[in-house]
Amino acid sequence: MVLYHGSDKKILKPTYGIGNVHNDYGQGFYCTEHYDLAAEWACSKEHNGFVNEYEIDTSALTVFSLMEEKYHVLNWLAILLNNRTFSLNSEIKKKGFGYIIENFLPDYSSADIMIGYRADDSYFSFANAFLANEISLSQLNRAMKLGNLGEQIVLKSEKAFNAVGFVEAESVLRQVYYPKKIHRDKKAREDFSEIKEESIGDAVFLIDILRCERGEVDELIRRELS
Repeated sequence: MVLYHGSDKKILKPTYGIGNVHNDYGQGFYCTEHYDLAAEWACSKEHNGFVNEYEIDTSALTVFSLMEEKYHVLNWLAILLNNRTFSLNSEIKKKGFGYIIENFLPDYSSADIMIGYRADDSYFSFANAFLANEISLSQLNRAMKLGNLGEQIVLKSEKAFNAVGFVEAESVLRQVYYPKKIHRDKKAREDFSEIKEESIGDAVFLIDILRCERGEVDELIRRELS
């Protein structure tokens, strides 16, 4: 597997055990298989960046992928809730937070590598809108595909860090890639606004899930996401 990591510096050897524990999938080294995405995240408004390229052999590693058919957007949301910091400023947010983690959080403790949705600031706001009962489950599911952010691949274990090999680092210009980053985020937010304005009909919201008996929830989710 070829991985790219956008940064303001060259990283010849990713270091295990450092980094923000409140990232999407917890502490780890966050990568993508898409060069352009890494380039966008490497650049800020003020600074150029580097796209660091790596190769990793995953054959001896445990890979946990949220893109497998058995998982759905609520499993992703449970992991996000478990790691990132949300403002639980309403009763439904508090109840939803506890319910989603209790019922949909998969066990990823043994994962060397995790693969799943990428949640930048706009995508975090989509998750927060669902938790606030402002959008339906199907709207959240569709919103996660806006902006073509693709999947992110996260090295989690020391074993994974030892298996990754540096290939090269290429400098990228802020005047080229930072505007692309801003445009991608803006387009995702605009498309999300359109989704929010659509007729919801009998769509399933968080409040509906909380009101269901546990045995009915799986069928409700399957119907909503089919």
